[in-house]
Amino acid sequence: MSLTTSYFYRVIVRRFRANRFAVYGAGIVAALFIISFLAPYLTPYAPDDLDAYHVLLPPSTAHWLGTDELGRDVLTRIIYGARISLKVGFVSVGIAALIGTVAGLFAGYYGGWIDQVLMRFVDIMLCFPTFFLMLAVIAMLEPSIWYIMIIIGLTGWMGVARLVRAEVLSLRERDFVLAARAIGASDLRIIFVHILPNALSPVIVTATLGVAGAILTESALSFLGIGVQPPVPSWGNMLTAGKDYLEFAWWLSLFPGLAILVTVIAYNLVGEGLRDALDPRTSRT
Repeated sequence: MSLTTSYFYRVIVRRFRANRFAVYGAGIVAALFIISFLAPYLTPYAPDDLDAYHVLLPPSTAHWLGTDELGRDVLTRIIYGARISLKVGFVSVGIAALIGTVAGLFAGYYGGWIDQVLMRFVDIMLCFPTFFLMLAVIAMLEPSIWYIMIIIGLTGWMGVARLVRAEVLSLRERDFVLAARAIGASDLRIIFVHILPNALSPVIVTATLGVAGAILTESALSFLGIGVQPPVPSWGNMLTAGKDYLEFAWWLSLFPGLAILVTVIAYNLVGEGLRDALDPRTSRT
C-alpha cells in the first residue's frame, strides 16, 4: 500500500470516527454480527423449542423477553432472526450492487446507444411500484428466503446504476484514464482497473443504506406471510404471530419491532457516516 493510499484511508477513518452517531451505529452493527454468530452459545434454548407449560409468559429471569403462544423463548428467536435479516440484507444488496455497478460502468464509459438502452431500462424499472412487483413475483413462486434475496436484489439495482454512471461520466476524461488509453490499455482494463476503484465510494454508501432497506422489505414480506415461513424465526413473522395477542402479550410484538427499528437506524447511521467520510468536498480532515 502506497503512502498516499495509506494516508487516504487514515483520513477516512478519522472522519468517520469524528461522527459519534456513525460510530454508535457501527458498534450496534458489529454487536449484531457477533450475537448472530454466537447465537447457539448465548441462549440455552433452541428457536423451535416448544413448551406447552410456559405459554405467553411475560419477561422474567428465566425468559428475559418472555415466551410466545407456543412456549418458545422470544429472545432466542430474535437472536436467530437476526441471522435471517443480516443474510437477506447482505445477499440482496450484494446482488443489487453488482448489477447496478456493472450497468453504470458500461453506460457511463461507452455512452451513446449503450447508455441510452441501459438508462431507459432503468427508467422503466423505476416506473414499477417495486414492493407490489415483489409481491406479485413471490406470490407466483414458493415462499423461500432465497427467492426473497434474489427478488430484492433484482429490483433494487437501479439507484446504484445511476450513481455509478454519474461517477464514470466525470472520471472517463480524467488524465489517468487518458494515459491508460494512450499506452494501449483495453476498455475492460480501463473500466475495472482504473475507473471502478475511483467510483466505489457511492456504491459503498448506497449498499450500506440498502441493507437497512432490504431488512425492512424482508420484514414486511414476512409480516404479510409470503416471506420467511415459520417455524424459521424472522422478525417479520414474529410480528405477524404477535399481532393477535397485543392486548395481553405486548412483548411478542414490541421486542421484534424494536430489533427492526434499532438495526435499520444503525445501518442508516453508518451509511450517513460513510457518506461524510468518503466525500472529498467535506471540510473535515
